[in-house]
Amino acid sequence: MIPLWRTVTTLVTAAALTTTALPAAATTTPPDRHHGGQAATVRVDTGWLRGTTAGDHRLFQGIPYAAPPVGELRWRSPQPVAPWQGVRAATAPGDRCAQLPGVTSLPGSDSEDCLYLDVVVPASASPVRRKPVVVWLHGGGLMTGAGSDNDARRLAVRGDVVVVTVNYRLGILGFYGYPGLENSGAFGIEDQQAALRWVARNAAAFGGDPGNVTLAGESAGSHSVCAQLASPSAAGLFHRAIMQSSACRMGDFAAAGVTPFLGVPLWIPREAHEGYGQVIAAGLGCADPATALACLRGKSVPELLAQTPLPLPGYGNAVLPEDPAKVFAEGRFHRVPVLSGTTRDEGTLFASVLFTDPGQEAFEAAVNRNFGDKAAAVLAKYPPGAHGSPLQAAAAIMSDLEWTWVARDNNLLFAEHVPTYAYEFTDRTAPPLFPLAHGVQPLAFHSSELSYLFDTSSLTAPLNRQQRRLSDTMIDYWTRFAATGTPNGPGLPRWQPVRPGDPTPYVQGLGLGPGGVGPWDQAAAHNLAFWDTLTAHS
Repeated sequence: MIPLWRTVTTLVTAAALTTTALPAAATTTPPDRHHGGQAATVRVDTGWLRGTTAGDHRLFQGIPYAAPPVGELRWRSPQPVAPWQGVRAATAPGDRCAQLPGVTSLPGSDSEDCLYLDVVVPASASPVRRKPVVVWLHGGGLMTGAGSDNDARRLAVRGDVVVVTVNYRLGILGFYGYPGLENSGAFGIEDQQAALRWVARNAAAFGGDPGNVTLAGESAGSHSVCAQLASPSAAGLFHRAIMQSSACRMGDFAAAGVTPFLGVPLWIPREAHEGYGQVIAAGLGCADPATALACLRGKSVPELLAQTPLPLPGYGNAVLPEDPAKVFAEGRFHRVPVLSGTTRDEGTLFASVLFTDPGQEAFEAAVNRNFGDKAAAVLAKYPPGAHGSPLQAAAAIMSDLEWTWVARDNNLLFAEHVPTYAYEFTDRTAPPLFPLAHGVQPLAFHSSELSYLFDTSSLTAPLNRQQRRLSDTMIDYWTRFAATGTPNGPGLPRWQPVRPGDPTPYVQGLGLGPGGVGPWDQAAAHNLAFWDTLTAHS
């Protein structure tokens, strides 16, 4: 079992998706008239905050939304924040949740005192002119990242929305399980709900509308949005959902007679978390069930981070009582409008990590191993010469089958119950976040659209003029959806919803140049008819 989770760890760490800002602990200081800019004070339910102002926005950072989950609160549900006296400085991000360094330049952290959020408020917002609220859950494979990595000032100002970015517990501290540990495998998901409850109580103080909250995220953040859609305790905490590059329900690959290259489940039962948690406990010298949790709570963060985690949401607890895959299949998720999509080349990042041998023989062996008697058809459809290299062909297979084929079926599932808008980000010249191994070309890679919604200038080349126009359009779509439940608005190319049962559901392409934004033939771009035929007869 452990080698599988080492693979999971490698893959999701590669998806550590990033933007800007260096971490620093929030502090409490006496009130003054100026601090890092013109003073801006707001009263929340636990005390006064002082942020900073600019000409077009106000920024509040490092706001605690739950008590520090340290000591006896390690692996417990988030607890209320203790009120403070005076005015608390909200001028620097809170600590990153404990994590190893990611694949980009962003740092690791040993801190468990990390349950903080940041709020960006457009200058036009006020308690009497309330704006839609977007709550953003960062990516990073549920192992790395922080809310402060996502510089949302442009999104808030151009989109005229309040944006809240959230830290939540990660890896072994957010998704650990042990027999008898309440809510095993779901502490990070609970943290997100605690942040949403904080928004419900406090958004109005910033000029946000607590009755119009959009929950959004990318990769692991999108996975988390799925979890909240399926969690009974998240009911009423958000009113729209944006999911970027993660399915809520995987295809039945086994019934289709194929084995995906990634092979990482989305959801696992509590018992799996608890069984693996016992393995970790024994390895740390905490094998006695009577004292194991006390023993583990005495271990240092570096000792815990040295273990191979199981960073996947567990179900069979109060947060996720049932398998979310079953909840989605039966249409029992929260009824909110959905905007959901992928990038054109989701597989490039993962192929560069998963395949250590870039040669033709290794590629053919992998296809034969995963596709069996269907392998010849797959190899004929994806010849390396047509893609530039064997790894680029493997990436195309992953993009088409494991991401787009699955996304189409997810969008059709959602469309049976709620207004659903599907997109595909197609700019293959998007600025890369970091070079991929073995010479793999990133193209429109997993996370490439983040540079068009957030400021990633500390990590990537700036957007060119055409890309900036696409960025403007995407921000307009995302925030119109947040405001109204539809991405359509004045001056924007029309975006049709997904029609239930449509064999070729509408997808809005998000690309460059004339016609780059508009109807996108996703089925042709990703050989979906081929995959439908191949998987129809197992």
